[in-house]
Amino acid sequence: MKAVVALGANLEEPRKAIELAIELLKQSTDVTAISSLYETAPVGGPQQDNYINAVVILESELPAADLLALLHGIEKSMGRVRQERWGPRVIDLDLIQYGTLLSKSEELTLPHPRAHERRFVLEPWQEIDPEAILLTHGRIDQLLEQLPPTL
Repeated sequence: MKAVVALGANLEEPRKAIELAIELLKQSTDVTAISSLYETAPVGGPQQDNYINAVVILESELPAADLLALLHGIEKSMGRVRQERWGPRVIDLDLIQYGTLLSKSEELTLPHPRAHERRFVLEPWQEIDPEAILLTHGRIDQLLEQLPPTL
């Protein structure tokens, strides 16, 4: 099943962290597309450095909860510590969309509840999938047109 995963990092060496996370994803899934790296200002949270962001598209047959666990395992193996919401991080892997699955549980909300508001997710996603549609929200290109240029 096709999955869209957003990656972000702003601690230590964020570009290297994104590249390593992508390599780890390649070892566990079939990564079919990788966006360029984007430098973006942080959204919410404390004062912090800019982020490096990317999006990958991958194919997986794992159940959604297991794919999410894989993403969390990669984060943990790379030193991610969940201390502060929207705080700085060594790596962040978010499952944005998984096939046509809709989920609203405590463990997993699909599509990602704020993806439609985040330029740092939508721009790299559109780069690698120009016809993409975010379930429940519409075409990525149209969502981008509605966002201010700084989000």
